[in-house]
Amino acid sequence: MDHVQHIPVLLEEVRHYIHAESGGVYVDGTLGHGGHTEAMLNDSAPDGVVVGIELDSRNMEIANKRLQSFGDRVLFVQGSYSDLARHLDDLGIEKVDGILLDVGFSSSHVDDPTRGFSFMNEGPLDMRYDFDQELTAAEVVNSWSEAQLAEAFLLYGEEKQAPKIARLIVQRRREKIFRTTTDLSETIASAIGRRGRIHPATRVFQALRIVVNDELGSLKAVLPQAESVLKEGGRLCVISFHSLEDRIVKKFLRRSSDLQVVTKKPVTPTEEEQKTNPRARSAKFRVAIKQKSNDNQEQKKT
Repeated sequence: MDHVQHIPVLLEEVRHYIHAESGGVYVDGTLGHGGHTEAMLNDSAPDGVVVGIELDSRNMEIANKRLQSFGDRVLFVQGSYSDLARHLDDLGIEKVDGILLDVGFSSSHVDDPTRGFSFMNEGPLDMRYDFDQELTAAEVVNSWSEAQLAEAFLLYGEEKQAPKIARLIVQRRREKIFRTTTDLSETIASAIGRRGRIHPATRVFQALRIVVNDELGSLKAVLPQAESVLKEGGRLCVISFHSLEDRIVKKFLRRSSDLQVVTKKPVTPTEEEQKTNPRARSAKFRVAIKQKSNDNQEQKKT
């Protein structure tokens, strides 16, 4: 979830905890524009390798150009990190030394009105990371039942006024379907009004983005795969941006008998980083190390 100038979140903290070294193999499961990957490639010189996985073809093009100078030390995979094990198998890689997951969307998504992620700028109700998938935000908003919408807004957006918003959306779409982001955001604002500094459409847009891209399902799918492909001593690093994601990560790490948590509390951005990169404010960073197999039961966390 980068800044408009694509500043990687928690860059120095990531470098510290993933501890990339020459000869190591690392995975950036959310390549984006390649900022974290670039740092890992520099730290693992001269012969460390980084696998960059990215669902968005536009981001992949940008990262490819940025990282050209690293040659075959960077391996690009267009796809979802939810298929991590298969991607590594396709590359002939059995085990890796470190995995980074920077969960969520990047600034390139919210800053480009044509992608439909922003309620501030008019664009199509799209919200897909992967243009090849069929489900869009427009389809959800215009075809899901009132009950389905209310449940999604409450569960994924933690929106307290979900039933009221869902009811108004269904009423409005009978007259005219929703096509644009601003049409939807203005309808939501008229339903519940302004509440402080947070735009009234914020939580609904979050919920739609999560639903369209199955973000929580992908996160739940990748964590056990990451655990299994890590070498002993390998590190799993996860940056999340809202409580739903962080809860999934925290719960998984707590239950794992193979991973020893090294960040007892999540690492958060410094005040300085929050000033220079406001979108980093909500970031939470958790790190765990794969234990030696004969120590698993001794290291099991309660």
